[in-house]
Amino acid sequence: MHHRKVRVRFAPSPTGPLHIGGVRTALYNYLFARRNGGDMILRIEDTDSQRFVPGAEDYINEALAWLGIKIDEGVREGGAFGPYKQSERRDIYRQHVRMLLDNGKAYIAFDTPEELEAKRNTHPNFQYDASTRMEMRNSLTMSAEQVRDLIDSGEKYVVRFMVEPGRDVVVDDLLRGKVTINSSVLDDKVLYKSADDLPTYHLANIVDDHLMEVSHVIRGEEWLPSAPLHVLLYEAFGWSDTAPRFVHLPLLLKPDGKGKLSKRDGDRLGFPVFPLEWHDPKSGDISSGYRESGYLPEAVVNFLALLGWNPGDDSEIMSIDELTERFSFDRCSRSGAKFDFEKGKWFNHKYLQDKSNEQLAELFIPVLRDNGIDTEAFDPAYIAAAVGMVKERISFVRDLWDHAGFFFRRPDSYDPKAVKKRWSDDMPRIMEELIEVLRTLPSWKSAEAEPVVLAWIADKGYHLGNVMNAFRLCVVGACKGPHMFDITEIMGPDETIARIRLGIENIKTPQA
Repeated sequence: MHHRKVRVRFAPSPTGPLHIGGVRTALYNYLFARRNGGDMILRIEDTDSQRFVPGAEDYINEALAWLGIKIDEGVREGGAFGPYKQSERRDIYRQHVRMLLDNGKAYIAFDTPEELEAKRNTHPNFQYDASTRMEMRNSLTMSAEQVRDLIDSGEKYVVRFMVEPGRDVVVDDLLRGKVTINSSVLDDKVLYKSADDLPTYHLANIVDDHLMEVSHVIRGEEWLPSAPLHVLLYEAFGWSDTAPRFVHLPLLLKPDGKGKLSKRDGDRLGFPVFPLEWHDPKSGDISSGYRESGYLPEAVVNFLALLGWNPGDDSEIMSIDELTERFSFDRCSRSGAKFDFEKGKWFNHKYLQDKSNEQLAELFIPVLRDNGIDTEAFDPAYIAAAVGMVKERISFVRDLWDHAGFFFRRPDSYDPKAVKKRWSDDMPRIMEELIEVLRTLPSWKSAEAEPVVLAWIADKGYHLGNVMNAFRLCVVGACKGPHMFDITEIMGPDETIARIRLGIENIKTPQA
């Protein structure tokens, strides 16, 4: 029965940006489909016209493309099972609502919101179900003529699913095993509203999954309560034999405390909860994104994959291809996964280290330009060498400016603490001497230059720490950075000596 082709779907609603939890759901769908030689469908669930947000659909497509989650069928890609947007499938849903009504599996209800509210006020824990449906205004308590007259007169109605009470409904979940729920706890869910001529989530989902031949429904744990209803709907349509297998993924939890991860947690602790930056068209608010915060897509994918799944050993760094090769639901956790955003930074750090100096230099060029540097004035090999010297220290490309910016801009100020500690009245004279020593170096290679300078300091009886730090202060502007002679080897004699001269002119001995 379940030996058909694996076909999965990711079905977001275009009601705003894609939350990182939704991204993980999309990723698990993708990994499972690829692992099993299957297809991944992107379906846009836009039946809630009230909550539709312009730009959200494009955002979803762009986010998945940035992360390398390739879609086989969808609104943009096309495919044999379209349309892939629910608002374009009204006729299909209408036919299926009619099928349920004709087979006595659903009924038409005319209760107004006010009538339902009144009922809730007089009946504590009121539920529209087998125990109450015969007290309500619906096609079960009216004649066919009355129903027809009300519809013809334009009265608004909904179609409700008729749930038979007292049945054990079994949800077969690949992650959680068999989950049994008694049908008496379910209400007669609304499947269709005449007001906007659109189905609700429950009906549209089932019909689409069936017609698109979806083999596995992989979605968040929050949909688990609706699974029994979906099982009953498959049965009502006579589709039980081809019903998909369910997988309800564990929640992503707050980094601290209890409950599920929210945008507020990101704002509070300073990390993004969306893949790309989001500009809210209504409020104008801007929410940070992983891409704009400097994360590499492959680092985000690797980080997310391990939130709720493990490869069975200590492997951590895995490309999307390696993840695909190893992915299966028997290594998924059933309990929620804490969103450890520091670990996300660690992954980014690791992926940056794996890039060549040349690749990192390419990524650094826009940062240099943002800082007013004319990158055309620098040889690509110089940029790459500078990046290579500091890349161990960074978690984000933008951090390169803090660590390597001095390679591209001469100091226009000098760290006052270091000046106070290292710059004495006779330091300008010593720096003039250093210039003479540097001029006569046989080689600017770090390993050959260093012993010559250190021998001169020792020979003169100067204080090693003071002289070397004053040297660094002139070149870098502060007492920080990589090994001094590695810096000067890249910078070369002209730039190094020009900076020492600048230091001699501009660093003033602090007045006691």
